[in-house]
Amino acid sequence: MTSEPTDVLAGQVLLRCREAGVRLVLVESCTGGLICARLTDVPGASAVVERGFIPYSNESKVEQLGVPLELLVAHGSVSAEAVEALAHAALERSRADWAVAETGIAGPGGGTPQKPVGLAFLAVLRRGRQATVERHVFPGERREVRRAVAERALSLLLERLGSES
Repeated sequence: MTSEPTDVLAGQVLLRCREAGVRLVLVESCTGGLICARLTDVPGASAVVERGFIPYSNESKVEQLGVPLELLVAHGSVSAEAVEALAHAALERSRADWAVAETGIAGPGGGTPQKPVGLAFLAVLRRGRQATVERHVFPGERREVRRAVAERALSLLLERLGSES
């Protein structure tokens, strides 16, 4: 049985975080916990993964994380503004050093010409620093979109961890 790219990336992320002595908080609106699952599949993940949030609905983004409803109404829950707000809110509600947040439209429905199926926004934020936010449109069916979001989120975090060490 071969490892998926997210499994390899998860191991690399955990190793880098342990070496740096940092902890993570995850906000997974599109993947529904896939990133956290990949990380916690690796023994010793509890030294790095501080907690995770799965705010799937707008109500949960407001109630769990305190994201302003006005922001979600103005920009949409799948937007650069929303994903950055999710990352900041997660750090405020945790003891983690880094936040990884994502939101998107995995499909098969829910897309529009302006926000197509496969659209995802990702944010990586180190406490006290500027967030890195990316916009992607991933091809494929729901499963492939969710996997691609998880893979890119872990890759982006690994890149940021490498640039800040």
